[in-house]
Amino acid sequence: MPSQLSLVPPPATRRPAPPALVVVAHGSRDPRALSTVRALLDRVRALRPDVPVHLGHIELNAPLLPDTLAALGDTEVVLVPLLLSRGYHVKQDIPEMAAAAEARTHLAAPLGPHPLLVDALQARLTEAGWGGTPRRTSAVVLAAAGSRDPDAKTDTTRTAHLLAARLGVPVLPAYASAATPTVQTAVRTLLARGRHHIALASYFTAPGRFATECTQAAPWIAAAPLGTHPAMAHLLLHRYEETLAARAFEEPALASA
Repeated sequence: MPSQLSLVPPPATRRPAPPALVVVAHGSRDPRALSTVRALLDRVRALRPDVPVHLGHIELNAPLLPDTLAALGDTEVVLVPLLLSRGYHVKQDIPEMAAAAEARTHLAAPLGPHPLLVDALQARLTEAGWGGTPRRTSAVVLAAAGSRDPDAKTDTTRTAHLLAARLGVPVLPAYASAATPTVQTAVRTLLARGRHHIALASYFTAPGRFATECTQAAPWIAAAPLGTHPAMAHLLLHRYEETLAARAFEEPALASA
């Protein structure tokens, strides 16, 4: 009997399901924003079909983040902001909503700055017609939403520097609200420097009012928002994995304390 039992393979151990990924979008009254975000999440699901992917909004659109978290119950969740810089939403709104939920939440960093965003920005500019003018007369305005938080401006400026290094031309950040300079001011600054081919890079995750207003102020070509560019889906998953890796590093340290 013992020899027969030794031939029986041990029961297979089932790997635990990965934590849910909740993409936290801002929300917009523009219906194109919601459809864009949903399409982006479909890209994420196609890349990682093993990961449960959900959507929660800070405001303006359903599902709101508290409702998404309530539906997940007492499960482990990684919240990845679909936001391009630090600011009030990342520092206050999302943590407060997470703290009020039953779910065991981990908050990832915002998407920017990161080289994958530069990949997407460059691709959108190329789609709009960038690349056919001399570098000595060309420049880019990086149009962003804007925030009163100085960290948000630091992050956007860092992205502008990364894009400038990639393109080999000056890139000035500009803002639709709450920060300066405006797109119009940035354009005037570049014109005064002899830059007559000024493209607008749309540093927005989806179409909306601010993106539209900035595009209308573009003196030459204007790129589309980042939207569903493949780099965006890869970056969301990178922030997810980065957060899980940090959690795994912290847990043994807590256990040995």
